[in-house]
This record gives sequence, C-alpha cells and structure tokens, in this order.
Amino acid sequence: MRISKKIEQSNKEGKIWWSFEYFPPRTAQGLQNLLDRIKRMTALGPEFIDITWNAGGRTSDLTSHMVKTCQGSVGIETCMHLTCTNMPKEKVDIALREAKKAGCRNVLALRGDPPQGKDEWEAVEGGFVHGIDLVKHIHNEYGDYFDIAVAGFPQFQLLPPAERDLEMKYLKEKIDAGVNFIFTQMFYDVDIFIDWVNAVRAAGITIPIVPGIAPIQTWNGFLKATSLANTKIPQSFLDALEPYKNDDEKVREIGTKLVAEMCRKILAAGLGIQGLHFYTMNLEKGTKMLLEELNLMPRVETIKPLPWRQSLTPNRRQENIRPIFWANRTESYLSRTEDWDEFPNGRFGDSRSPAYGELDGYGIWLKQTKEEALKLWGEPKTFAEVALLFSRFCLGQLKALPWSNQAASSETSAIALQLAKMNELGFLTINSQPAVNGMRSDDPQFGWGPSNGYVYQKAYLEFFVSPRLLELLLAHVERDSSMTYYVINKQGDLRTNTHSEGPNAVTWGVFPGKEIVQPTVVEALSFMAWKDEAYELGVKWANVYEAESPSRKLMMEIFESSYLVNVVHNDFKDPQAIFEPFFKAGAEYAAQHTNGSAAPQALPN
Repeated sequence: MRISKKIEQSNKEGKIWWSFEYFPPRTAQGLQNLLDRIKRMTALGPEFIDITWNAGGRTSDLTSHMVKTCQGSVGIETCMHLTCTNMPKEKVDIALREAKKAGCRNVLALRGDPPQGKDEWEAVEGGFVHGIDLVKHIHNEYGDYFDIAVAGFPQFQLLPPAERDLEMKYLKEKIDAGVNFIFTQMFYDVDIFIDWVNAVRAAGITIPIVPGIAPIQTWNGFLKATSLANTKIPQSFLDALEPYKNDDEKVREIGTKLVAEMCRKILAAGLGIQGLHFYTMNLEKGTKMLLEELNLMPRVETIKPLPWRQSLTPNRRQENIRPIFWANRTESYLSRTEDWDEFPNGRFGDSRSPAYGELDGYGIWLKQTKEEALKLWGEPKTFAEVALLFSRFCLGQLKALPWSNQAASSETSAIALQLAKMNELGFLTINSQPAVNGMRSDDPQFGWGPSNGYVYQKAYLEFFVSPRLLELLLAHVERDSSMTYYVINKQGDLRTNTHSEGPNAVTWGVFPGKEIVQPTVVEALSFMAWKDEAYELGVKWANVYEAESPSRKLMMEIFESSYLVNVVHNDFKDPQAIFEPFFKAGAEYAAQHTNGSAAPQALPN
C-alpha cells in the first residue's frame, strides 16, 4: 500500500502511527542479524519501514535485497531510498524495476551526499543532477505507481532569510513535480520544527509531513549525529545529558524522556501530524523505550492482519490461506510455492498449482552454525535428553529448535505445560496451537485481524513419535469422533482417519462487514510435501554431531524410525480434550516398561 494512503487512513481513524528506518549493514552476518531484528521489531507495530541507500550507491544491491526480503518474507510495507549520487540512469531504472517487482510502492528520492572521499557533490555521466530530476524521472517511467517522498530540513529555518526562502522555493518545486509526502531530517528543537512546518504550509505545500525522530542512544553517538547533520541542540538537552555523558544507560534513560516530550509537543501542536518516523540506527532498545515512554502500544490488526505475516509481493498480496505446517518456516513456504500461478484466496485448493517446489531447488539448512547448535542443544546421548530439549523449548527455556528459528509464540504459553508433558512422554512436538473459542480480535495473545471481530482455533498438535507409542496413541484417538489425524513415515506412506478430501480449517475469524476468513488449514497434499522438509531438518540436526558419535547415531535413529503425525481436535470448545489421549497412551507405555518411567531412557519402540 502507498504510504500516503496509510497516512490518510490513520488520519480518518484519528490514530497515532509510527514507522522505522534501517540502513544496510556492511557484512553478510550483519545483514542476517538486521533482518532478524526487523522481524522482531514488527511486533512494535510500525505501519511501514524504510531502507536507506548508501551515499555513492555502494550498498545499492543490499538495499534492493532488503526491500525484497522485507516486502516478501517479513511482510511489511517498505519505502526504498534512492539517490542521485554515483547513479547513472540505467542503475536507477534497475533499482526501480526491482522495487516494483518486489511490490514496493514507496520511494524516497534524494540527491544524496557526496561520494566517500569527496567534499563536493558531482553528477555522474548519464545521471541526475538534482532530486527534482529523479522525482520527474520516476513519474515519467512509472506514472503514479510509486508514492514519492522527499526530504525536508527544519534546520533551514535558521538560515538567513534569502537562503531560507530559496530552499523553500526548491522544496515547493519538488512537491509540484509530484511528491506525495515529506520525511524530515532529525531535529531536537521542537520550536524550530513547528516554525518550519508553519512556513511550509504558508508556502502552499499541503502534503503530509512526517517528522524524523532520532532516539538518543549514547552521549558520543548523540554528539556525532547532531554534528554531522548540523542539528541544533537545545541547551536544556545539553544540561540534562552532559553530567551523565560517561553513563550510557543514564543517557539513554534521560534522552528517552527528552525526546518523548518533544514528540508529545509535536502531536499536540495542531499541525495535523499524527505520525512519527524513528531513525533506529539499526538498534532496537532505544526505539522500544521511546514507544513505551510515549505509551504507544501497537494495534493487533497492524501486527497481525492474519495469524501469519502476509507477503506483500504483487502476486501474493491477496493470498490469505496457508497450510499450518510451515507456521514457523515462512521463507521455506514462500520459496517452495514461488512458482505457483495463483495463490489461495478465499478457499485453499481452488487456484493453487499442483505441486510444491522440490527441496533440491530450495535447500534445507539450519540457521545455526555448528558451534551455535552445540551451545544451544548440547550433545544428547539418550532419548530422554532429546525430549527434554523439546520440553524446554515449549516452556520458553530454549530459544530455537530446527523446526522453529524463533522462540515459542506467545499463544504457546497457554498450553506450555501440556506440551512439556507430551514431550516427556515421548511425543516430540514441532508445531501446535491451542483451542480458541471466540476470543476478541484485539486480544494481545490470540487476536489477529480487524478490530471488533472474534477469532477461533481448533487445537492442533504436530509431532514425531515412535511406532509403538503411536499405536497406543491411535487406539485412544480413534475413540474420539472429534479428532482427526494424518500419519506419515519417512518413506511417504500416509494414514488418516478423515473421510474428507478437502482441507480442514483450523483457524478462522468473524469480522464486521466481511465474509468469514479462514487463514490456516490442515490438508493432505501439503502435509506430504512438508514431510520431506520436517525429516530433513532432523537429519541436519543429527549432522551437527561427529560421524559415529553417540549423539549422531541417536538422532539418526529417531528420525529414521519415527512417524510424523498431526492431530486436530475439531471441538474448539473443549481446549483440554486433545491432550487426554496422549497422557493415557504415555501412561500405558510407561507401565509396559520395567522401570515404570514415563520418560524413556532410550528410543521408544
């Protein structure tokens, strides 16, 4: 969605909104760390993010890659910076083409700073001289496809009148060339900002102005940033911060309060401004502290328009149904379905392509290095030690497993104790969701979708289990007519008790003025495709350990012999019913072994 439309919609609803800026890091590891951070920070509720374009275009490929990733797999609206510095027309056109292909609808057009090592700015052959040239070119090539933003500089209010008026004239010319909104440079003197906004309005510029807010992280960083940008620092800021310049935590604490008060004055000044754009400097803590100080709580419908993050690429933007199996492996699902002609919308199966991409084309790997994996999971020698790792993950005591690169979701806490017990009994859980019966859509734990709605879930469990324990379990499951299951082994032999060939909706929502939305399903063909990935992740875990080591042998034995199973309890009004067969089967298994232990000391058989 175009940012100007988001701003217009927020103004109509009378809500305050916020957004974040990031810059491309210099290393591959830094890039992965930043993408992980961006995903985490979506939980803070930004309406959109923007990605900078390095002076001289040195990180242009990284910017394009980040825009593609954030639009596609992170699923957040992204604005791409684009500069004239060291950018011939051909390179600009490539960047715009890639942005459009990724579904990006927003560009911040800048002249840019001088290239590194040069004091004066100069155009490259075949490039653009001024920001307005870039604005005009984008419009000539793409019409109104892109929302175009330009930079605004409140500090220009301090220039001599003739220079100040000339800068305002240049700004007005850019706006008249077809600009949709203005991002301002960071500032700390709120009076200067307010004066500048009033001057902009007096010049006949009516488009939205988005104030750029820079959290204060450290004393030295604060001084360096303000010096580079020639930003005036109010004496009150210096008086409050300088006594604590050697105490980063205290500087951040005081700086947060100072900047928050500045934000409150902006929002209360009657300027028609209801949004704040945070220059995060790729850091999480300062921005989070500032939002908390301002008591700006994210709206559930901003964070979770669906239970999973939608991809915002052009061909997937309307997709609203996915199988539950890839709940914790979004990138894999996107990759394995990228060749589909259409994506499910309204009903799963009506328009999907007949096959998932093969694993050979995508590749399966652990996110963790060998060293990280050993530190995280140790070297288990018994099945009980493996089961304990799964239990600890469910209890929030372990931050990742091969099937989930992030910690257990907040809704998992509702069934964490039951899941931990299941794992101790020998059912190694890799995916789950609790039953939910008509929870409000704005509920912070279970909610998703538009406000004033209600959401529902059927209880779902997915796990690896040994053949003997499986047979004990199924004897109990099949006595409950509300339970359906799929069982598959590594060779692909499928067994089920369901008589329906269609998908089983396990999540749905009811919202004002909308048809019922059913975004998550269990479905046989998808489960068979997921099976290969689920087993391969187990093998990758085994390969962390040295060949012939006890840990390698144990893990390979588990994933060679175990079945992969999913179970749905279709009575969503009874949240505990799904667990009863597991506890009964586990007790029977324990009773059949001489030690009487519920937690097997070796692999169940």
